[in-house]
Parts: sequence; C-alpha cells; structure tokens
Amino acid sequence: MNGAELKQKVNSGGIVYGTMISIGRNPRWSSAFANFGLDYVIIDTEHSPRGRAEVADFIAAFQFSGVVPIIRIPIPDSHYVTMALDAGAHGILAPYCETVDEVKEVVGAAKWRPLKGELVRKAVDKGELPSQASKDYLENRNRNNVCIIGIESTPAISKLENILKVDGIDAIFVGPNDLSISLGVPDQYDHPDYEGALREIIAKCQAANTPVLMHHQTVPLTIKWLQEGARFVLYSSDGRSLHNAYREEFGAIKQAGEGTTGDVGESEEVI
Repeated sequence: MNGAELKQKVNSGGIVYGTMISIGRNPRWSSAFANFGLDYVIIDTEHSPRGRAEVADFIAAFQFSGVVPIIRIPIPDSHYVTMALDAGAHGILAPYCETVDEVKEVVGAAKWRPLKGELVRKAVDKGELPSQASKDYLENRNRNNVCIIGIESTPAISKLENILKVDGIDAIFVGPNDLSISLGVPDQYDHPDYEGALREIIAKCQAANTPVLMHHQTVPLTIKWLQEGARFVLYSSDGRSLHNAYREEFGAIKQAGEGTTGDVGESEEVI
C-alpha cells in the first residue's frame, strides 16, 4: 500500500489501522511491522529524538514493507513538512494546529511542494497554479502525500469548522493527552467533557467528509471511538506495546516460578 491507496481506502468508507513508532530506530524494524497487518505507521519526531538522516534511513526501509510511513513532524511548519516528504515519507502529521493559517502552510507544503511563497499561497487560497501543466505535474508528484492535521486543544476545536474548509486535509488527528489537559481533565478519558469534545470533533469532521484519527493507548478506548466514528485507527505505540507484552508474559512466568506477578505497572510513555 502507498499513500494514495491509503487515502482511497479510507475515503471509500474503509478503516485503516496503524500505530506510532516512538522508540524504534533501526531500519530492520520495518520488516517486523510488515508482519503485523498494519496499513500505516506514524514515525514520531515531535517527542522522539530522531535526526534527519536517521528518519530518511528508516523511511527507506519501509518503502518495501507494504506499510505506509507517515512522519509526525515537530511543529506545523512547511520546512519540516518538506524535509519529511523529501526523505521519502508518504505523508505527515502536523501536531497542535490552532489556526487556519498554520493549516494552510502545512497543506501547501504537503500538496504543492516545491512551490513556495506567493505561488503556494495562491495555490492553497485560490487554486491558482502557474499553468495547467504545473498543476497536473504537482498533483502527480504529490499524489501519495497524506496530510493529517492535529487538533489537540480547545482553541483548535473552536476553529475546526473553518480549518476543515482548507482543501487538501486528508484526516484530523486527536492527541488525547494534550486535549484532555487543555480541557482541564488530564488523562481522564471517560470524563464527560473529554467525550463531548471528541464527539464534537467527529461530528464536524463527518459534516466535512474528513476522517478522524484518535490516538488511544488501550484496546477498549480504541474500540469505543472506532464504533463512534473514527475510521483512521491509531493504536498505542511500539514502546507501550513492547512494555505491555513483556509485562504480561514475564508476569505469567514469574507467577509460575516465584508465586508472584512482579507487576511493573503501566507504561509511563506520553506521546
């Protein structure tokens, strides 16, 4: 699968499944992810310390995996968008967007690179390109680019209807940790205010025919919001899943060997 096929699947009503790569660094990880039945991965560069060359090597390994590599860039900035795409990513996730101008900058870089400055602003604002030939060329060049916009605060939700009017957004991402803090209910994912905010986001996105990603860390939460309308499933991360698997399996081994589970507790990773 490539970025264009991922977009086609979700836009035709299908569901796509992925996870976040927060700690994996070796390109050999790509072969493991290829065997998990995933459609895509988000490679984090917002909270994870990865350099530009390292990201490029990691993405190159994913090109032959059948799993679509998408980069979560550090901030919603056109420079970071083009760096990720030039490295071979099939898309970007721009975190913590709160204004229409921020979103336009991200979309312009994702959909119309290498146009810059006044020309890219005309392309985004008015759909004006230097020529039909340039438009056809850039649409083909950027056809795989998935553009995901992060809505992670109450100011962002208040502007979401206007943000969704920007042509070129392929999905809206919700970061539960940031959003719950913004709402004043940190990590309270069953709080009425949090659930109400998610339902508001889903309703606005459905009205604009835009898929929603919600990055939850447990199976029950992921299933709950899948059933409520999130078609872009982003579940957990490599770090948290590794922690949970070792916790469960070694807990069973220790219980057999020592009569105690030796519980190490929940993962403290916040992504």
